[in-house]
Amino acid sequence: MKAVILKEAGSVQNLQFVEMERPTLPADGVLVKVASISINPVDVKARAYDGVLGWIFGEERPVILGWDISGAVVETGKEVTGFKIGDEVFGMVNFFGNGKAYAEYVASPAKHLALKPQNTTHQQAAASTMAASTAYQALVDVAKIKNGNKVLIHGASGGVGHFAVQVAKYFGAYVIGTSSAKNRDFVLSLGADEHIDYTKANFAEKVQDADIVLDTIQGETLLHSVDAVRSGGIIVTLPSPEIQQEAKEKANVKQVNIEFMMVASKNETITAIARLLEKGALKPHLHKTFPFEEIAKAHIEVETNRVVGKVVVDI
Repeated sequence: MKAVILKEAGSVQNLQFVEMERPTLPADGVLVKVASISINPVDVKARAYDGVLGWIFGEERPVILGWDISGAVVETGKEVTGFKIGDEVFGMVNFFGNGKAYAEYVASPAKHLALKPQNTTHQQAAASTMAASTAYQALVDVAKIKNGNKVLIHGASGGVGHFAVQVAKYFGAYVIGTSSAKNRDFVLSLGADEHIDYTKANFAEKVQDADIVLDTIQGETLLHSVDAVRSGGIIVTLPSPEIQQEAKEKANVKQVNIEFMMVASKNETITAIARLLEKGALKPHLHKTFPFEEIAKAHIEVETNRVVGKVVVDI
């Protein structure tokens, strides 16, 4: 099979195409012939920075990057009962860990996959894995979102953000999304009730009573988010567990909970996302798609930090 390996962190030139054997399948595994994958910021950081690469993969080299897949089942392990050959499936494979998604065939634990809804393309399904799982787990599992909550979502036009707006609306929240002015109409089209242009306005002057803030940016955004959330509310922050002391102290005074969250592969999450896709409650936005041979260009696109929705690669 064709796969992309990385021997050391660095530029996109370090992504190398090779021919290798198909992965062996454990008893609880499913072998997927991959149709599409999606590229996340963590893919780019692992490729570019040795510290991130080592944090995820340890000493193993070379590695195959990637976690988000959609494709068809070609083999099942002897313990697998939920899938059969020919089933179309999607999921986030082995995160946090080694997903090996940049390949024509991927071996995944069965519990990390769900059946792809018929109303969803492989591109859309691949896009609705890590980013959608992050949004869902942050709002549902950590923040315990409820009908009528006021939710402020930073970076509402991005990968996680555009899913978070839709998940929050599905659960009956009043949603305020921040982005630049050029993405205002897109954020509102997702179902957001209000939009704030972060380049022109201080969101904390417009919002002081949010029940939940989803912080995809940190830094000054996290600090000001404490002002935007009510006493007893919660900020779920995603970029790093390292939260600045000033934000911690400010949150303690106001009795605001700041929770760092890192997404994890869970059967209940990907199953829930499959249901939302099937209902039409979740609609991934494809920013750009690339052929497998141009995966380096896909990395460069994500690296711009100007992606609206998701970048997908067709295998």
